[in-house]
Amino acid sequence: MMTRRFFGLFAAVAAAFLPSRATSQTSSAPRRLQDDIPVAAQWISNALQSSNYRADFSPQSISEVERFFREQTKDGEPISDGLMAQDIGPRLFALGSYCGEVLRKELGGHWLTNDDDPEGEINAALEAANGVTCWPMQRVMKRLRSSEDDLVVWAEGIRRA
Repeated sequence: MMTRRFFGLFAAVAAAFLPSRATSQTSSAPRRLQDDIPVAAQWISNALQSSNYRADFSPQSISEVERFFREQTKDGEPISDGLMAQDIGPRLFALGSYCGEVLRKELGGHWLTNDDDPEGEINAALEAANGVTCWPMQRVMKRLRSSEDDLVVWAEGIRRA
């Protein structure tokens, strides 16, 4: 399982690629999961786009994340030489953050996080303005393990609720 300490290192690396984020915090400020989510979402968006996936935060881009899973995993595991072969925890967190941010931008809403929860990255929830609460990080973890947990179908269910 991921821990806040592990993601803190990942977020620090991601912040180096997002200057506005890096300069908006002092080094003594404690990391907040609420702040890490949009950073991770932007980081994975950039990474996906550099690999020819259309990750532009549009509602349709969740199908690109689904395509990413189809192309980069097999039988519930990352392919050995694929883009998910290393640092799977931070990448799953970032993919969940991305899917949640797509829905938040489309539907409105806010993240529900608990920085005291040792598994806060996994348990972060999105409360959409339509009243639906979902757990995007848990959803992408399920998607990794099963191609039947389609992200497009999941997102459509949240939109229709």
